Amino acid sequence: MQHPVVTLTLNPALDGACEADAVIPTHKIRTRNQRYDPGGGGINAARVLAELGQDVCAAFLSGGASGAMLQDLLRERQLPFHPLPIAGETRRSLAVYETASGQEYRFVPEGPLVSAPEWQGVLAMAEAMDDGWLIASGSLPRGVPEDFYGRLAAICGRKGTALVLDTSGPALAAALEAGGLALIKPSQSEFEDLTGQTFSDEASLGEAACALAAQGKAQHIAVTRGAKGAVLAHGGGWIALPSPEVETRSATGAGDSFIAGMVHGLMSESDLTAAFRWGLAAGAATAMTPGTELCHRKDVERLVKQLAQSDIPKHHC
Repeated sequence: MQHPVVTLTLNPALDGACEADAVIPTHKIRTRNQRYDPGGGGINAARVLAELGQDVCAAFLSGGASGAMLQDLLRERQLPFHPLPIAGETRRSLAVYETASGQEYRFVPEGPLVSAPEWQGVLAMAEAMDDGWLIASGSLPRGVPEDFYGRLAAICGRKGTALVLDTSGPALAAALEAGGLALIKPSQSEFEDLTGQTFSDEASLGEAACALAAQGKAQHIAVTRGAKGAVLAHGGGWIALPSPEVETRSATGAGDSFIAGMVHGLMSESDLTAAFRWGLAAGAATAMTPGTELCHRKDVERLVKQLAQSDIPKHHC
């Protein structure tokens, strides 16, 4: 795969989205404005990177009729992709926006059971990469060991591939034990689970993330805080940015968009703070779109300029 950025999705989804007046138990719910998008963490990140003008390829496990339809949708979008065949059926998710309340309901299946030869094929793909960026995002499907991302990190470290990881729980902890990650992006609750601590303010959060980065576990640690923005730490210090104020239509894909925006910024900007703005702007721009739709470049660029108008204090560890 001769692309500077490859994304990896082990548990992709054929994402459906629609609207309903109200979601009521036992009633037949009439929906409208349905759409289908290729989804899953890495695929969402690839869609955003392509929107921002990057040369990216989406690699993912794919099986059954759902997997075939997901590939068709990627072809329609002219997004390069690399399917890794599995015997199981790619999952289908559904997001329903209830117009009466403004609430969104998201139904996400657990996904297929993946065999050892199937997940080992993903590691073989990583072995074939020489450099560039690999963004691994999303949960581990059934059958994949908890230390999978740790094994992937070891391969990327040996091959000189910059590994960006967006996952949580034991899978994230195992990857950090392997070390050498270019960037991780836990939410604050995920970071608190990882560290066993609770953070009441951005200063304590930034210092803890900085301390973890100083151990060499990850070069950069971005901790997202929802509407409060995010904290970005490295071994020498940390910075915080507020989230741009936007009208939120759907949270689906916002975290994946943040990761994509950050990588785009790291590739195109010489300043870490500028790269951070791209992450916040991409996440907020995706929140502006309904259902499983993701951000539009013009919105991201506008929000980047908006964020650039504020001074960002830099804190040392």
